[in-house]
Amino acid sequence: MPVAVTGAGRTDAGVHATGQVVSCATASDFPFERLVPALAATLPADLTVRAAAVVDAAFSARFSALERTYVYAIHAAPAASALLAGRAYHVWRRLDLERMRAAAAHLRGTHDFRSFCGVPPENGNTERTIHALEIEARADLIRVRISANGFVHRMVRTIVGTLLECGTGRRDPDALPAVLRARDRRAAGLCAPAHGLYLAGVRYPDFDSYREPPLWR
Repeated sequence: MPVAVTGAGRTDAGVHATGQVVSCATASDFPFERLVPALAATLPADLTVRAAAVVDAAFSARFSALERTYVYAIHAAPAASALLAGRAYHVWRRLDLERMRAAAAHLRGTHDFRSFCGVPPENGNTERTIHALEIEARADLIRVRISANGFVHRMVRTIVGTLLECGTGRRDPDALPAVLRARDRRAAGLCAPAHGLYLAGVRYPDFDSYREPPLWR
């Protein structure tokens, strides 16, 4: 009998996840302690289950979440890496991380992110609160880590694309407040490719699924 599952976050094709959470309700008498090994034997090679737990019937992987964290991986180097193909976005131009961080500072907090939204939600509410937005570099790998109480359609990828424009000098970091005020998708930058994005973690009152993407670990 099919079992409906609820995911903590929905992503575009090509996006990865290291901390996805799903919930479901079932009346099956299958031994719970055998669930994870059984799933490991049946799921495709690019999908794994780390752990499973019995939760309260009112729990929803989506609606019980307090915060979601995404990581975007950028490979900033003159030449692309075959090993990072499909796992990080290759940018050949030099990036000024301080300019990117200055731009990111304008996005933290509660704002209307309509300018960074592809398709607005049905209720029309595009206000979200970014709790953390950090940019770190290790050699030629750059990690953009963003945590918020929620995200609108393509919000992270559009934020990254806008930050990259600031990092390459195409956009003034201090122009970000005006971008927010515009509430117009055309005011923000390009949408960065899906393959650099990872749903890295979902936080609940008593659990956090965060797992750093493997290329950063």
